[in-house]
Amino acid sequence: MAEESSVISVNRQAYHDYFVDETFEAGIALVGTEVKSIRAGHVNLRGAYARVKDGEVWLEGMNIALYEQGMLHHDPLRPRKLLLHRREIDRLVGKVQAKGLTLIPLRLYFSHNRVKVLLGLCRGKKQYDKRETLREREAEREVARMVKRRLRG
Repeated sequence: MAEESSVISVNRQAYHDYFVDETFEAGIALVGTEVKSIRAGHVNLRGAYARVKDGEVWLEGMNIALYEQGMLHHDPLRPRKLLLHRREIDRLVGKVQAKGLTLIPLRLYFSHNRVKVLLGLCRGKKQYDKRETLREREAEREVARMVKRRLRG
């Protein structure tokens, strides 16, 4: 059976600034007006990161705009608890502390009417790595253009 999911937001800046080594899917604890605001697409992942604190994983820096029609108003930048299994949290703690990796939210999406976050275990890119990535992407585009031109003519 195909999984029903729809992407809400993608953190494109994260793919530019980090190498993604591994990904994890996590649920997120939200209040009702936050979910309504997310459904309306008023969410920004840029600059967000996850932190392990007291054996729990918290998502910080994610901006969910206020839902104007709601009675309950939330703080747009409040830390939000991520829902992961204990084994996953222990594994993440070990990797983040030992290797100096960072937890970055890559994508926010609905999966069976639940808001999920795709977390990436990331290593930071240096400036020359970013330039190299751009060069590779441009080369791939050029090859695709040439192939398309050849198939047409």
